[in-house]
Amino acid sequence: MKNILDKLENRIDDYNIKKKFYCLYIACILLPLVITDSIIVCIVIRSEKISQYSAMENAANAVKYSLSNAVEQAAGFAKKIYMNKHINEFLDKEYKDAYDYVTSYYNFFKGINIKDTSGQDYVKITMYSDNETIINGGEFARISRDYGSGWYKYFKETGLPQIVLFDYDITKSPAVEPKRKLMFIKKLDFFDKKREKLLVIEMDYSSLARYLKRMNYPMDIFICCNGKIVLSNGKYASTGKAFEEEGILNQTAYKTEMETFGAKLVLHVSNRENTALKEIRKNLPIVIFLVMVNAVFPIIMMKFLHRSFTERLGILSDTLRNIDDEEDLVKIENIHGNDEIGSLMSSYNKMAEKINTLIQIVYKNKIKEQEMTVARQRAELLALRSQINPHFLFNTLESIRMHSILKKEYVTAGMIEKLAVLERQYVDWGADFASVEEETELVKAYLGIQKYRFGDRIAYEIDIEDKCKNMIIPKLSVVTFVENACVHGIESKKVTGWIFVRIYLKDGFMYIEVEDTGKGMDEEAMEQLLWKMRNASIRLLQGKERAGIINACLRLKMQTNDEAVFELDGEEGAGLIVQIKIPCRYLRVEAGEC
Repeated sequence: MKNILDKLENRIDDYNIKKKFYCLYIACILLPLVITDSIIVCIVIRSEKISQYSAMENAANAVKYSLSNAVEQAAGFAKKIYMNKHINEFLDKEYKDAYDYVTSYYNFFKGINIKDTSGQDYVKITMYSDNETIINGGEFARISRDYGSGWYKYFKETGLPQIVLFDYDITKSPAVEPKRKLMFIKKLDFFDKKREKLLVIEMDYSSLARYLKRMNYPMDIFICCNGKIVLSNGKYASTGKAFEEEGILNQTAYKTEMETFGAKLVLHVSNRENTALKEIRKNLPIVIFLVMVNAVFPIIMMKFLHRSFTERLGILSDTLRNIDDEEDLVKIENIHGNDEIGSLMSSYNKMAEKINTLIQIVYKNKIKEQEMTVARQRAELLALRSQINPHFLFNTLESIRMHSILKKEYVTAGMIEKLAVLERQYVDWGADFASVEEETELVKAYLGIQKYRFGDRIAYEIDIEDKCKNMIIPKLSVVTFVENACVHGIESKKVTGWIFVRIYLKDGFMYIEVEDTGKGMDEEAMEQLLWKMRNASIRLLQGKERAGIINACLRLKMQTNDEAVFELDGEEGAGLIVQIKIPCRYLRVEAGEC
């Protein structure tokens, strides 16, 4: 996170003042304005949706209650008839002729009105029996009359003792206009099951539709059964039209189900227009005006402030940019403003006057100081050179000698040649710099010798990007880290250890990486070594531990004006990787040049 913030800060530092003002405007005014307004609008719209959903749920529950109540009242009335012994006897009695039936009919209903006992104004109540001596008419009828009707077939198919049915009968004669019906059908088999007897209560469909409309809900409500819209408070509410297919409904916002006496009903509640969005559209000109005030006015003020800053900073910047090392500093004319920029311009004029006075006095002293600095750096280089420790060369020579004696092998010219290459580099300090390609040959020679010493216990791989080969680096700055990887990482391992050397260019840096699969080091030791690499100095070279690495790091820091970057990564028992980043602007491409 810190690296990201540092990169962002560096990026912003490169912007001009105008661009920084725009960034400030976007980040501190425009973006918060858009975010807060969007959040407020989303909260309002979400609140409105929740309110709508709650309203739709309440409407659906009210409709369910009303419909259930109407059906339950019909069921209660049907139960009274179901348990009425006199009605059962009337339906079962065999009548001699029509006169006998009519006489019995009037005697039965003398002083009795079935509809009054129901407490409801039902459209029609009909009791059916398979008694063929009954004459069709009034509240009684033979079942054979309606064998072909849709409601009877559906009732028989369900096999239920009682059902609620939404019906649209088109089996009547053309003279009778079909209408929608809501029917409660119940078997009358309480006393005996010898005869088939049914009670059909046709409820007032129109009253239900009108009641649904009188609820005055602002959304459309549809009650569907068996895939058809059977009740609605909207455009499908007509009682004289056939049921519409449920599929013609648009996507509904709320849906619930209910079941009553075998009828599975689905209630759909449609979306109503979002009042929040409606109000926003209604007041759109005011909203646009407020947005313009909040967004445009700050940018106008920003332009005024920008002009106050950039004009004077531009004068100061141009003055400083046009300074010639061999000429006197030029003063700024027409300074105006008492703020920090005006004060800075006045201070610059005072500084220019003093510098112009002192420049001749300090010029010669400055030259002497630079000469002393160069002399000091040369002395440090000589001290660095004296720290090179070639002890590994003697160990290697002894190993070669012992192997030659034991194995009687006299063809050692190749090994001696490699040693000669190394010895020349360690002894010959005619130039303190070498090309990457020359340094690579030195690394190959060193690793070849180590391969001879340890055999299969050491393996290596060198990968150098072609563009890096002519780059100039301090001599022994790579082989020192390779030597460290061998001595401290690989030599103590009994199994095969690998050393990888990689040099490549990336993002304006040359990367030098030396990786080994040796014994590695613990976190504390790694932190100590990394601290020494990053803080390499003549004082640290006085110690004996890691002198070669400190030497190489110090010379790299001197070459790059202390801008070389050193990194360590690894794990104890798993190996270590050293990474060096050198800015390309400090790398020469002509060998031997300092």
